[in-house]
Amino acid sequence: MKRRTFMSSLLGGLGLGFTARRAAASVAADKRLVLQESPLAGFEHHKGSHVWPWMREGSRLRLIREAANPHDGNAVAVYFNGDKLGYLPRRENAAVAQLLDRGHAVDATILRLREEPNPWRRVRIRVELVS
Repeated sequence: MKRRTFMSSLLGGLGLGFTARRAAASVAADKRLVLQESPLAGFEHHKGSHVWPWMREGSRLRLIREAANPHDGNAVAVYFNGDKLGYLPRRENAAVAQLLDRGHAVDATILRLREEPNPWRRVRIRVELVS
């Protein structure tokens, strides 16, 4: 299957809000497709405050699928150097969960860090599909 055909069918099936042709061309050109940019959910409940001093914009994150999570069947946990920071927000995790379930390579990085009292505004991440 050609890359463009594969990406068109994959992205169309996930219901992502942009044209599959444009997305396929973008992936073919740079081998990465930005799937989402979102805040980190649950930062205040995990190890975020403990590893904050070592986190940097551009740092790589690891995404771990938690299909058995009792609170969210599409849960995707976010880790930094082995420490759980939180999750992709529930309202934005379904497409990434499906990609991880299907074995696709998905990368995440820290897009923005802010010293904010509101934990939803402290960390913003970017998730990309890697081809």
